[in-house]
Amino acid sequence: MSELPAAFLADLHAALGDALDCRPASLQAHAGDNSWRQQLPLAVISPTNIEQVQAALRCCQRHGVAVVPRGTGTGTTGAAVPTPGSVALSLARMDSILAIRPADRCAIVQPGVLNGTLQQALQAHGLFWAPDPSSFEICSIGGNLATNAGGPRAVKYGTTRDNVLGLKAVTANGELIVCGGPWTKDATGYDLTHLLVGSEGTLAVIVEATLRLQPLPADRAGLRVFYADAASAAAAVARLMGQPVVPTVCEFLDARSLELLRGNGAQVPEAGAMLLLDVEGDSDSLPGLLAALGKACEGEGLLDMDVATDGIARERLWAARRALSPALKTIAPGKINEDVVVPVSRIPELVAGVQALSARFALPIVTFGHAGNGNLHVNILYHPDDTEENQRAHAALPEVFALVLALGGTLSGEHGIGLAKRDFMADAFNPATLALMRAIKQAFDPAGILNPGKVLPPA
Repeated sequence: MSELPAAFLADLHAALGDALDCRPASLQAHAGDNSWRQQLPLAVISPTNIEQVQAALRCCQRHGVAVVPRGTGTGTTGAAVPTPGSVALSLARMDSILAIRPADRCAIVQPGVLNGTLQQALQAHGLFWAPDPSSFEICSIGGNLATNAGGPRAVKYGTTRDNVLGLKAVTANGELIVCGGPWTKDATGYDLTHLLVGSEGTLAVIVEATLRLQPLPADRAGLRVFYADAASAAAAVARLMGQPVVPTVCEFLDARSLELLRGNGAQVPEAGAMLLLDVEGDSDSLPGLLAALGKACEGEGLLDMDVATDGIARERLWAARRALSPALKTIAPGKINEDVVVPVSRIPELVAGVQALSARFALPIVTFGHAGNGNLHVNILYHPDDTEENQRAHAALPEVFALVLALGGTLSGEHGIGLAKRDFMADAFNPATLALMRAIKQAFDPAGILNPGKVLPPA
Protein backbone atom coordinates (compact mmCIF):
# COMPACT_ATOMS: atom_id res chain seq x y z
CA MET A 1 0.00 0.00 0.00
CA SER A 2 2.98 2.31 0.50
CA GLU A 3 3.47 2.36 -3.30
CA LEU A 4 0.07 3.98 -3.80
CA PRO A 5 -0.02 7.79 -3.61
CA ALA A 6 -1.82 8.69 -0.39
CA ALA A 7 -4.38 10.93 -2.09
CA PHE A 8 -5.20 8.25 -4.66
CA LEU A 9 -5.54 5.59 -1.98
CA ALA A 10 -7.85 7.77 0.10
CA ASP A 11 -9.95 8.52 -2.99
CA LEU A 12 -10.23 4.81 -3.82
CA HIS A 13 -11.20 3.90 -0.27
CA ALA A 14 -13.87 6.57 -0.17
CA ALA A 15 -15.33 5.46 -3.51
CA LEU A 16 -15.03 1.69 -3.22
CA GLY A 17 -14.72 0.52 0.37
CA ASP A 18 -14.15 -3.23 0.50
CA ALA A 19 -13.98 -3.45 -3.31
CA LEU A 20 -10.38 -2.26 -2.92
CA ASP A 21 -7.77 -4.88 -1.99
CA CYS A 22 -4.06 -4.26 -1.49
CA ARG A 23 -3.12 -7.53 0.25
CA PRO A 24 0.06 -9.12 -1.17
CA ALA A 25 -1.74 -12.41 -1.92
CA SER A 26 -4.38 -10.57 -3.95
CA LEU A 27 -1.79 -8.59 -5.86
CA GLN A 28 0.05 -11.81 -6.72
CA ALA A 29 -3.17 -13.55 -7.79
CA HIS A 30 -3.85 -10.76 -10.29
CA ALA A 31 -0.28 -10.34 -11.56
CA GLY A 32 -0.47 -12.53 -14.67
CA ASP A 33 -2.52 -14.56 -17.09
CA ASN A 34 -1.96 -17.87 -18.88
CA SER A 35 1.21 -16.57 -20.51
CA TRP A 36 4.69 -16.33 -19.05
CA ARG A 37 4.32 -12.61 -18.18
CA GLN A 38 3.97 -11.27 -14.61
CA GLN A 39 3.65 -7.78 -13.11
CA LEU A 40 2.24 -6.92 -9.69
CA PRO A 41 -0.52 -4.29 -9.74
CA LEU A 42 -0.56 -1.51 -7.18
CA ALA A 43 -4.01 -2.62 -6.06
CA VAL A 44 -6.91 -4.84 -7.03
CA ILE A 45 -10.38 -3.38 -7.51
CA SER A 46 -13.23 -5.92 -7.51
CA PRO A 47 -16.52 -4.10 -8.12
CA THR A 48 -19.91 -5.74 -7.69
CA ASN A 49 -21.95 -3.30 -9.77
CA ILE A 50 -21.75 -0.79 -12.60
CA GLU A 51 -21.67 2.19 -10.25
CA GLN A 52 -18.48 0.91 -8.60
CA VAL A 53 -16.84 0.44 -12.00
CA GLN A 54 -17.74 4.03 -12.84
CA ALA A 55 -16.40 5.28 -9.51
CA ALA A 56 -13.14 3.36 -9.94
CA LEU A 57 -12.52 4.71 -13.43
CA ARG A 58 -13.32 8.27 -12.45
CA CYS A 59 -10.89 8.01 -9.55
CA CYS A 60 -8.14 6.54 -11.73
CA GLN A 61 -8.75 9.19 -14.38
CA ARG A 62 -8.43 11.98 -11.80
CA HIS A 63 -5.12 10.64 -10.58
CA GLY A 64 -3.74 9.48 -13.93
CA VAL A 65 -3.44 5.84 -12.83
CA ALA A 66 -3.70 3.10 -15.46
CA VAL A 67 -6.43 0.45 -15.18
CA VAL A 68 -6.09 -3.11 -16.50
CA PRO A 69 -9.48 -4.87 -16.73
CA ARG A 70 -9.45 -8.66 -16.35
CA GLY A 71 -11.59 -11.76 -16.10
CA THR A 72 -10.29 -15.08 -14.81
CA GLY A 73 -6.86 -14.76 -16.42
CA THR A 74 -7.11 -17.66 -18.89
CA GLY A 75 -5.87 -15.53 -21.81
CA THR A 76 -2.54 -16.37 -23.39
CA THR A 77 -1.30 -13.03 -24.77
CA GLY A 78 -0.56 -10.96 -21.66
CA ALA A 79 -3.61 -8.74 -22.26
CA ALA A 80 -4.65 -9.01 -18.59
CA VAL A 81 -1.14 -8.56 -17.18
CA PRO A 82 -0.91 -5.27 -15.25
CA THR A 83 1.10 -2.39 -16.65
CA PRO A 84 3.78 -1.14 -14.20
CA GLY A 85 2.12 1.32 -11.83
CA SER A 86 -1.42 0.21 -12.68
CA VAL A 87 -4.37 -1.22 -10.77
CA ALA A 88 -6.09 -4.46 -11.75
CA LEU A 89 -9.85 -4.13 -12.28
CA SER A 90 -11.29 -7.60 -11.74
CA LEU A 91 -14.84 -8.15 -12.99
CA ALA A 92 -15.06 -11.58 -11.32
CA ARG A 93 -17.61 -10.51 -8.69
CA MET A 94 -20.02 -9.17 -11.32
CA ASP A 95 -21.17 -12.71 -12.04
CA SER A 96 -24.97 -12.64 -12.36
CA ILE A 97 -27.07 -14.00 -15.20
CA LEU A 98 -29.54 -11.11 -15.26
CA ALA A 99 -32.08 -12.63 -17.66
CA ILE A 100 -32.62 -15.55 -19.99
CA ARG A 101 -35.20 -14.67 -22.63
CA PRO A 102 -36.01 -17.78 -24.71
CA ALA A 103 -38.61 -15.98 -26.82
CA ASP A 104 -35.98 -13.44 -27.86
CA ARG A 105 -33.19 -16.07 -28.08
CA CYS A 106 -30.93 -13.99 -25.86
CA ALA A 107 -29.42 -13.84 -22.39
CA ILE A 108 -28.32 -10.75 -20.47
CA VAL A 109 -25.28 -11.33 -18.29
CA GLN A 110 -22.63 -9.58 -16.27
CA PRO A 111 -19.00 -10.03 -17.41
CA GLY A 112 -17.93 -12.25 -14.51
CA VAL A 113 -20.29 -15.11 -15.44
CA LEU A 114 -18.29 -18.17 -16.45
CA ASN A 115 -18.91 -19.56 -19.92
CA GLY A 116 -19.56 -23.03 -18.47
CA THR A 117 -21.98 -21.68 -15.86
CA LEU A 118 -23.98 -19.93 -18.55
CA GLN A 119 -24.09 -23.05 -20.72
CA GLN A 120 -25.46 -25.09 -17.81
CA ALA A 121 -28.15 -22.50 -17.08
CA LEU A 122 -29.20 -22.39 -20.74
CA GLN A 123 -29.62 -26.15 -21.09
CA ALA A 124 -32.88 -26.09 -19.13
CA HIS A 125 -34.26 -23.76 -21.83
CA GLY A 126 -33.01 -25.91 -24.72
CA LEU A 127 -30.49 -23.22 -25.69
CA PHE A 128 -26.74 -22.60 -25.77
CA TRP A 129 -24.27 -19.79 -26.42
CA ALA A 130 -22.07 -20.70 -29.37
CA PRO A 131 -18.53 -19.61 -28.30
CA ASP A 132 -16.78 -22.64 -26.77
CA PRO A 133 -13.10 -21.93 -26.03
CA SER A 134 -11.21 -24.88 -24.58
CA SER A 135 -11.20 -23.11 -21.20
CA PHE A 136 -15.02 -22.73 -21.26
CA GLU A 137 -15.45 -24.22 -17.78
CA ILE A 138 -13.33 -21.51 -16.15
CA CYS A 139 -13.13 -18.56 -18.55
CA SER A 140 -15.49 -15.61 -18.11
CA ILE A 141 -17.92 -14.10 -20.59
CA GLY A 142 -16.15 -10.76 -20.14
CA GLY A 143 -12.86 -12.36 -21.15
CA ASN A 144 -14.54 -14.00 -24.15
CA LEU A 145 -15.85 -10.58 -25.18
CA ALA A 146 -12.54 -8.81 -24.62
CA THR A 147 -10.57 -11.21 -26.82
CA ASN A 148 -13.29 -12.20 -29.31
CA ALA A 149 -12.83 -15.82 -28.22
CA GLY A 150 -13.84 -18.64 -30.53
CA GLY A 151 -13.50 -22.40 -30.18
CA PRO A 152 -14.28 -25.40 -32.40
CA ARG A 153 -17.90 -24.42 -33.04
CA ALA A 154 -16.83 -21.18 -34.73
CA VAL A 155 -16.88 -22.99 -38.09
CA LYS A 156 -20.68 -22.99 -38.03
CA TYR A 157 -21.61 -20.30 -35.53
CA GLY A 158 -18.78 -17.76 -35.68
CA THR A 159 -16.73 -16.28 -32.86
CA THR A 160 -17.88 -14.20 -29.88
CA ARG A 161 -18.35 -11.09 -32.02
CA ASP A 162 -20.92 -12.94 -34.13
CA ASN A 163 -22.89 -13.96 -31.04
CA VAL A 164 -23.29 -10.64 -29.21
CA LEU A 165 -26.33 -8.43 -29.68
CA GLY A 166 -25.57 -5.56 -27.32
CA LEU A 167 -23.29 -4.22 -24.61
CA LYS A 168 -23.12 -1.80 -21.73
CA ALA A 169 -19.65 -0.43 -21.10
CA VAL A 170 -17.96 2.21 -18.98
CA THR A 171 -15.55 4.62 -20.64
CA ALA A 172 -12.29 5.86 -19.15
CA ASN A 173 -14.02 8.93 -17.69
CA GLY A 174 -16.70 6.82 -16.00
CA GLU A 175 -19.54 7.39 -18.47
CA LEU A 176 -21.91 4.48 -19.19
CA ILE A 177 -22.48 3.77 -22.88
CA VAL A 178 -25.21 1.48 -24.22
CA CYS A 179 -25.05 -0.09 -27.67
CA GLY A 180 -27.18 -2.75 -29.32
CA GLY A 181 -29.87 -4.70 -27.51
CA PRO A 182 -32.16 -7.76 -27.61
CA TRP A 183 -32.76 -7.61 -31.34
CA THR A 184 -31.04 -9.28 -34.29
CA LYS A 185 -31.30 -6.46 -36.85
CA ASP A 186 -29.91 -2.98 -36.29
CA ALA A 187 -28.97 -0.35 -38.86
CA THR A 188 -28.83 2.51 -36.37
CA GLY A 189 -25.62 4.50 -36.22
CA TYR A 190 -22.09 3.15 -35.81
CA ASP A 191 -21.70 -0.44 -34.66
CA LEU A 192 -20.00 0.18 -31.32
CA THR A 193 -20.99 -3.27 -30.04
CA HIS A 194 -18.73 -5.12 -32.43
CA LEU A 195 -15.98 -2.51 -32.13
CA LEU A 196 -15.75 -3.12 -28.37
CA VAL A 197 -15.74 -6.92 -28.74
CA GLY A 198 -12.10 -7.89 -29.20
CA SER A 199 -10.73 -4.53 -28.01
CA GLU A 200 -9.12 -6.19 -24.95
CA GLY A 201 -10.20 -3.53 -22.46
CA THR A 202 -8.34 -0.76 -24.29
CA LEU A 203 -11.45 1.25 -25.26
CA ALA A 204 -13.97 0.71 -22.44
CA VAL A 205 -14.83 -1.74 -19.66
CA ILE A 206 -17.70 -4.05 -20.60
CA VAL A 207 -20.13 -4.35 -17.68
CA GLU A 208 -23.12 -6.12 -19.26
CA ALA A 209 -23.76 -8.10 -22.42
CA THR A 210 -26.81 -9.24 -24.37
CA LEU A 211 -25.85 -12.53 -26.02
CA ARG A 212 -27.39 -14.23 -29.05
CA LEU A 213 -28.48 -17.81 -28.23
CA GLN A 214 -28.96 -20.90 -30.38
CA PRO A 215 -31.30 -23.89 -29.92
CA LEU A 216 -29.62 -27.08 -28.72
CA PRO A 217 -29.31 -29.52 -31.62
CA ALA A 218 -31.55 -32.57 -31.58
CA ASP A 219 -28.62 -34.88 -32.28
CA ARG A 220 -24.99 -34.98 -33.38
CA ALA A 221 -22.68 -37.30 -35.24
CA GLY A 222 -18.95 -37.31 -35.79
CA LEU A 223 -16.27 -38.32 -38.28
CA ARG A 224 -12.58 -39.03 -37.74
CA VAL A 225 -10.66 -38.96 -41.02
CA PHE A 226 -6.99 -39.84 -41.58
CA TYR A 227 -4.84 -38.64 -44.49
CA ALA A 228 -1.40 -39.42 -45.82
CA ASP A 229 -0.27 -35.80 -45.48
CA ALA A 230 -1.35 -32.29 -44.49
CA ALA A 231 -1.91 -31.26 -48.11
CA SER A 232 -4.53 -33.99 -48.58
CA ALA A 233 -6.27 -33.01 -45.34
CA ALA A 234 -6.29 -29.33 -46.31
CA ALA A 235 -7.72 -30.16 -49.74
CA ALA A 236 -10.49 -32.06 -47.96
CA VAL A 237 -11.19 -29.03 -45.74
CA ALA A 238 -11.56 -26.88 -48.85
CA ARG A 239 -14.04 -29.41 -50.28
CA LEU A 240 -15.92 -29.58 -46.98
CA MET A 241 -16.29 -25.82 -46.73
CA GLY A 242 -17.30 -25.53 -50.38
CA GLN A 243 -20.37 -27.77 -50.22
CA PRO A 244 -23.80 -27.00 -48.69
CA VAL A 245 -23.56 -29.03 -45.45
CA VAL A 246 -21.63 -26.92 -42.93
CA PRO A 247 -19.93 -29.00 -40.23
CA THR A 248 -20.32 -27.74 -36.69
CA VAL A 249 -16.67 -28.52 -36.03
CA CYS A 250 -13.73 -29.14 -38.36
CA GLU A 251 -10.49 -29.75 -36.46
CA PHE A 252 -7.03 -30.49 -37.91
CA LEU A 253 -4.15 -32.35 -36.22
CA ASP A 254 -0.74 -32.63 -37.86
CA ALA A 255 1.52 -35.70 -37.91
CA ARG A 256 3.44 -34.55 -34.85
CA SER A 257 0.17 -34.18 -32.90
CA LEU A 258 -0.80 -37.74 -33.80
CA GLU A 259 2.65 -39.03 -32.86
CA LEU A 260 2.35 -37.31 -29.49
CA LEU A 261 -1.07 -38.83 -28.88
CA ARG A 262 0.17 -42.33 -29.70
CA GLY A 263 3.09 -41.82 -27.34
CA ASN A 264 0.60 -41.05 -24.60
CA GLY A 265 -1.47 -44.18 -25.19
CA ALA A 266 -4.23 -42.87 -27.46
CA GLN A 267 -5.61 -45.29 -30.04
CA VAL A 268 -4.63 -43.25 -33.09
CA PRO A 269 -3.15 -44.89 -36.21
CA GLU A 270 -0.09 -43.53 -37.99
CA ALA A 271 -1.04 -40.84 -40.51
CA GLY A 272 0.18 -37.57 -41.93
CA ALA A 273 -2.84 -35.63 -40.65
CA MET A 274 -6.28 -36.09 -39.13
CA LEU A 275 -9.56 -34.23 -39.40
CA LEU A 276 -12.24 -34.37 -36.71
CA LEU A 277 -15.72 -33.36 -37.80
CA ASP A 278 -19.04 -32.89 -36.04
CA VAL A 279 -22.42 -32.29 -37.65
CA GLU A 280 -25.78 -31.44 -36.07
CA GLY A 281 -29.25 -32.52 -37.13
CA ASP A 282 -32.11 -34.83 -36.17
CA SER A 283 -32.53 -38.57 -36.57
CA ASP A 284 -34.03 -38.15 -40.03
CA SER A 285 -31.47 -35.72 -41.44
CA LEU A 286 -28.23 -36.96 -39.87
CA PRO A 287 -27.58 -39.89 -42.24
CA GLY A 288 -27.78 -37.59 -45.26
CA LEU A 289 -25.60 -34.93 -43.59
CA LEU A 290 -22.97 -37.53 -42.68
CA ALA A 291 -23.02 -38.89 -46.21
CA ALA A 292 -22.40 -35.41 -47.63
CA LEU A 293 -19.48 -34.78 -45.30
CA GLY A 294 -18.05 -38.24 -45.95
CA LYS A 295 -18.19 -37.68 -49.71
CA ALA A 296 -16.37 -34.35 -49.34
CA CYS A 297 -13.68 -36.09 -47.25
CA GLU A 298 -13.01 -38.61 -49.99
CA GLY A 299 -10.10 -37.82 -52.25
CA GLU A 300 -6.38 -38.19 -52.78
CA GLY A 301 -4.47 -39.16 -49.65
CA LEU A 302 -7.47 -40.54 -47.72
CA LEU A 303 -6.34 -43.43 -45.50
CA ASP A 304 -9.28 -44.22 -43.24
CA MET A 305 -12.55 -42.82 -41.90
CA ASP A 306 -14.46 -43.57 -38.68
CA VAL A 307 -18.12 -42.61 -38.25
CA ALA A 308 -19.73 -42.12 -34.84
CA THR A 309 -23.49 -41.74 -34.61
CA ASP A 310 -24.04 -42.17 -30.86
CA GLY A 311 -22.80 -40.28 -27.84
CA ILE A 312 -20.35 -42.93 -26.62
CA ALA A 313 -18.77 -43.33 -30.04
CA ARG A 314 -18.46 -39.54 -30.47
CA GLU A 315 -16.85 -39.33 -27.05
CA ARG A 316 -14.21 -41.83 -28.17
CA LEU A 317 -13.50 -39.82 -31.31
CA TRP A 318 -13.01 -36.59 -29.36
CA ALA A 319 -11.07 -38.07 -26.45
CA ALA A 320 -7.80 -37.81 -28.37
CA ARG A 321 -8.38 -34.16 -29.35
CA ARG A 322 -9.11 -33.17 -25.75
CA ALA A 323 -6.02 -35.04 -24.57
CA LEU A 324 -3.73 -33.15 -26.93
CA SER A 325 -3.14 -29.91 -25.02
CA PRO A 326 -2.32 -31.68 -21.72
CA ALA A 327 -0.06 -34.09 -23.65
CA LEU A 328 2.10 -31.17 -24.82
CA LYS A 329 3.38 -30.85 -21.24
CA THR A 330 5.02 -34.27 -21.57
CA ILE A 331 7.38 -32.80 -24.18
CA ALA A 332 8.34 -29.61 -22.36
CA PRO A 333 6.88 -27.45 -19.57
CA GLY A 334 7.08 -24.22 -21.59
CA LYS A 335 4.62 -23.50 -24.38
CA ILE A 336 4.16 -20.52 -26.69
CA ASN A 337 0.70 -21.07 -28.17
CA GLU A 338 -0.16 -18.79 -31.09
CA ASP A 339 -3.55 -18.93 -32.79
CA VAL A 340 -2.67 -17.83 -36.30
CA VAL A 341 -5.02 -17.80 -39.31
CA VAL A 342 -4.33 -18.50 -42.98
CA PRO A 343 -6.63 -19.12 -45.95
CA VAL A 344 -7.71 -22.78 -45.83
CA SER A 345 -5.88 -23.47 -49.09
CA ARG A 346 -2.57 -22.38 -47.48
CA ILE A 347 -2.77 -24.76 -44.49
CA PRO A 348 -0.30 -27.26 -46.06
CA GLU A 349 2.26 -24.46 -46.58
CA LEU A 350 1.77 -23.28 -43.01
CA VAL A 351 2.30 -26.79 -41.60
CA ALA A 352 5.36 -27.40 -43.81
CA GLY A 353 6.81 -23.99 -42.93
CA VAL A 354 6.30 -24.55 -39.22
CA GLN A 355 8.06 -27.91 -39.37
CA ALA A 356 10.97 -26.27 -41.22
CA LEU A 357 11.18 -23.76 -38.37
CA SER A 358 11.06 -26.64 -35.89
CA ALA A 359 14.13 -28.17 -37.52
CA ARG A 360 15.92 -24.84 -37.85
CA PHE A 361 15.45 -23.86 -34.20
CA ALA A 362 15.82 -27.43 -32.89
CA LEU A 363 12.52 -27.24 -31.00
CA PRO A 364 9.35 -29.35 -31.15
CA ILE A 365 6.48 -27.38 -32.70
CA VAL A 366 3.03 -28.98 -32.77
CA THR A 367 0.24 -27.66 -35.00
CA PHE A 368 -3.48 -28.33 -34.62
CA GLY A 369 -6.74 -26.43 -34.47
CA HIS A 370 -9.80 -25.11 -36.21
CA ALA A 371 -9.16 -25.97 -39.85
CA GLY A 372 -12.58 -24.92 -41.12
CA ASN A 373 -11.62 -21.31 -40.32
CA GLY A 374 -7.95 -21.70 -41.26
CA ASN A 375 -7.23 -20.98 -37.57
CA LEU A 376 -4.42 -23.23 -36.34
CA HIS A 377 -2.64 -23.28 -33.00
CA VAL A 378 1.12 -23.32 -33.41
CA ASN A 379 2.67 -24.59 -30.17
CA ILE A 380 6.38 -23.91 -29.66
CA LEU A 381 7.57 -26.18 -26.84
CA TYR A 382 10.65 -25.47 -24.73
CA HIS A 383 12.20 -25.64 -21.25
CA PRO A 384 12.01 -22.14 -19.70
CA ASP A 385 14.95 -22.87 -17.30
CA ASP A 386 17.22 -23.63 -20.26
CA THR A 387 18.42 -20.13 -21.18
CA GLU A 388 19.58 -21.06 -24.65
CA GLU A 389 16.41 -23.04 -25.45
CA ASN A 390 14.28 -20.21 -24.08
CA GLN A 391 16.03 -17.78 -26.42
CA ARG A 392 15.52 -20.09 -29.41
CA ALA A 393 11.80 -20.42 -28.65
CA HIS A 394 11.28 -16.67 -28.54
CA ALA A 395 13.44 -16.19 -31.63
CA ALA A 396 11.23 -18.67 -33.52
CA LEU A 397 8.05 -16.71 -32.76
CA PRO A 398 8.67 -13.78 -35.16
CA GLU A 399 9.45 -16.33 -37.87
CA VAL A 400 6.05 -17.97 -37.33
CA PHE A 401 4.28 -14.63 -37.74
CA ALA A 402 6.35 -13.74 -40.81
CA LEU A 403 5.37 -17.08 -42.37
CA VAL A 404 1.68 -16.53 -41.61
CA LEU A 405 1.62 -13.02 -43.07
CA ALA A 406 3.52 -14.18 -46.16
CA LEU A 407 0.76 -16.76 -46.70
CA GLY A 408 -1.90 -14.04 -46.66
CA GLY A 409 -2.95 -14.75 -43.07
CA THR A 410 -3.38 -12.78 -39.87
CA LEU A 411 -1.94 -12.81 -36.36
CA SER A 412 -4.87 -14.04 -34.29
CA GLY A 413 -8.17 -15.82 -34.76
CA GLU A 414 -9.40 -15.98 -31.16
CA HIS A 415 -6.74 -15.21 -28.53
CA GLY A 416 -6.23 -11.54 -29.34
CA ILE A 417 -3.06 -9.45 -29.43
CA GLY A 418 -2.24 -8.26 -25.90
CA LEU A 419 1.50 -7.93 -25.42
CA ALA A 420 2.51 -11.13 -27.19
CA LYS A 421 1.69 -9.91 -30.70
CA ARG A 422 1.57 -6.14 -30.25
CA ASP A 423 4.94 -5.48 -31.86
CA PHE A 424 3.93 -7.46 -34.96
CA MET A 425 0.86 -5.32 -35.67
CA ALA A 426 2.99 -3.00 -37.82
CA ASP A 427 3.79 -5.98 -40.04
CA ALA A 428 0.11 -6.93 -40.33
CA PHE A 429 -1.33 -3.44 -41.05
CA ASN A 430 -0.20 -0.48 -43.10
CA PRO A 431 0.54 2.88 -41.39
CA ALA A 432 -2.79 4.44 -42.36
CA THR A 433 -4.75 1.58 -40.80
CA LEU A 434 -2.74 1.70 -37.59
CA ALA A 435 -3.16 5.48 -37.44
CA LEU A 436 -6.95 5.07 -37.60
CA MET A 437 -6.84 2.46 -34.83
CA ARG A 438 -4.82 4.87 -32.68
CA ALA A 439 -7.35 7.63 -33.39
CA ILE A 440 -10.16 5.36 -32.19
CA LYS A 441 -8.19 4.61 -29.01
CA GLN A 442 -7.63 8.34 -28.49
CA ALA A 443 -11.34 9.11 -28.94
CA PHE A 444 -12.40 6.53 -26.34
CA ASP A 445 -9.52 7.02 -23.89
CA PRO A 446 -7.80 10.40 -24.38
CA ALA A 447 -5.78 10.10 -21.16
CA GLY A 448 -4.58 6.61 -22.13
CA ILE A 449 -5.44 4.93 -18.81
CA LEU A 450 -7.27 1.84 -20.16
CA ASN A 451 -4.94 -1.15 -20.53
CA PRO A 452 -2.14 0.97 -21.96
CA GLY A 453 0.58 -0.65 -24.03
CA LYS A 454 -1.65 -3.47 -25.27
CA VAL A 455 -2.78 -4.27 -28.84
CA LEU A 456 -1.26 -1.23 -30.60
CA PRO A 457 2.52 -0.79 -30.97
CA PRO A 458 4.07 2.55 -30.02
CA ALA A 459 3.66 5.13 -32.78
